[in-house]
Amino acid sequence: MLDRAAKAFFHLLADSGPLKKVASRYGMRKPTSFARRFIAGETVGEAIEAARALEQRRFLQTLDHLGESVASLAEADAATRDYLGVIDRVTEAGVGRNLSLKLTQLGLDVDKASAIDNLRRILDRAGPAGFFVRIDMENSPYTEVTLEIFETLWQQGYREMGVVLQSALYRSEQDLVRINTLGARIRLVKGAYNEPKSVAHQKKEDVDAAYARMLKTLVTDGHYPAIATHDPAMIDLARTWAAGHGVGPERFEFQMLYGISRGLQARLLDARCCMRVYVPFGREWFPYFMRRLGERPANVMFVLRGITRER
Repeated sequence: MLDRAAKAFFHLLADSGPLKKVASRYGMRKPTSFARRFIAGETVGEAIEAARALEQRRFLQTLDHLGESVASLAEADAATRDYLGVIDRVTEAGVGRNLSLKLTQLGLDVDKASAIDNLRRILDRAGPAGFFVRIDMENSPYTEVTLEIFETLWQQGYREMGVVLQSALYRSEQDLVRINTLGARIRLVKGAYNEPKSVAHQKKEDVDAAYARMLKTLVTDGHYPAIATHDPAMIDLARTWAAGHGVGPERFEFQMLYGISRGLQARLLDARCCMRVYVPFGREWFPYFMRRLGERPANVMFVLRGITRER
């Protein structure tokens, strides 16, 4: 119950204009600023440097240019052009070619057809350059339309892309079958959104149990799935289940967020697991940052100390 209350509280704060203004003033202005623990930077150049540093330590990485819920086609077009620029810069830099994006950032709330066209523009640039593109899952009102768009483009031959499923949602176990049947790659997460009981599990143990069931299916029957979690119990389950079913560590990967559970990330790498770090960047970092705090309230004191030092 406390976890759920914390999540709801931080989602509320994420929509606060005054708080965003204060955070933006202090959060990223210096290399030691508090938000840089969880955000690689505000520019693609900073993100590439973070990606390069991770790769030098043998981590895989995926870049996420933060932003969501744009309110106009002009903003959606600008976000699309930003991603095209990211593709070009990453290609020039020679770091790993893996991207994550949200459909509301491409205009889904404004016009579905335009969002599809914008996604196609990105895939048309990304595919020939050797990129893999992951469509992030947003909160439950977007689940079905996200999967519909993914399936449509998959059937049109765009195969170097994957999608995300959230174990918190009741429907996700059936969605896993639906997407797995296509042969597509799935990233499995628990879910960062504050969802109503009509569509989502409300108890942590129920979310965990659904995650465990889906994890087992993906490890044995998935298509290079991404087990995205910081939960040591789920990580141990994935490794044990894989070993018990003859699934080598090269057939799936773990994913974790930039700046979180860094010791655990290193231990998995030392154990010869495939370990990818999700690297967020961009000026619209505040909503993402607050969701991360909602998931891990223990980080709040770290942030408050950072703000105090900044002042």
